[in-house]
Amino acid sequence: MGREKEQSPAQVIDAIGKAPAQRSAALSAVTQPTRRAAATKAATKAAKVPKPAAVKAKTAKAPAKPVMALVPPAAAPAAVAPAPAATPVRRKRRNKRSEETIETILVATEQIVLESGASRISILDVCKLANVSRGTFYRYFSSQDDLLDSFSRHKRDRFHRALQEAVEPFADPDERFDALLAYLERYLEHGNARRLLLVAPDYALSFFKRIFHDAVVRFEDVLRPVFDAWDDRLGARIDRELVSEMLIRYVLSEQLVSGSTERHSLPRRVTRMITTIMGAGVVRTRR
Repeated sequence: MGREKEQSPAQVIDAIGKAPAQRSAALSAVTQPTRRAAATKAATKAAKVPKPAAVKAKTAKAPAKPVMALVPPAAAPAAVAPAPAATPVRRKRRNKRSEETIETILVATEQIVLESGASRISILDVCKLANVSRGTFYRYFSSQDDLLDSFSRHKRDRFHRALQEAVEPFADPDERFDALLAYLERYLEHGNARRLLLVAPDYALSFFKRIFHDAVVRFEDVLRPVFDAWDDRLGARIDRELVSEMLIRYVLSEQLVSGSTERHSLPRRVTRMITTIMGAGVVRTRR
């Protein structure tokens, strides 16, 4: 079919005065372009429906890029990593200085106690001898009693540390036991325990009583290889606590009553004592 020719407005107005059939045809001719334009617009709108969906899907994925951009790069924390490393180094130097200061104060305390006794010790005298201020002293010790208590622990720890160092090089049980006896002999010969007992008897007795049980435990520990070897030789377990306690009591008794005439026979005497104890233990086991 051929496309109908659109009429001008003048022609439409002219047709209004004509017959009804002609008037209807004229009106249809006027409105037909309008309907075609509306249909064309609707078809275009329907054809564009998928496009907003694609745009919407693309928009939903868009925030992923800004989020990733906000994540700091992996190398960023490494810039601040060296900062904490400097703190432990400074703290270690401060601790070393503190330990040296405490050691100096305790050495001065021992010198004053051995000269004047524990009851006459003066914080001012300790500060002068140690060459520290009273403020520095009270940074580490709250009072004279606290100082003497720390001094007791210092003496105990030094005795045990020296004992451990004396026997540590010896793996052979017999050599290890001889090294312990030799250390005790040197301690009795050159130690200050007897002098401490003379100038400060109350303090010395309190100190001996305080360290007694701890010393027994330490002796059991350093003599463990020796005790193990003795158990294997005798085929029975000896009383380790008893042997350690007898050694400690022997050292303490030497502080009160010195056996200087037989001092150099100490290893032989103690060895004979231990052998006798082990022999008695074997006899009891067989019974």
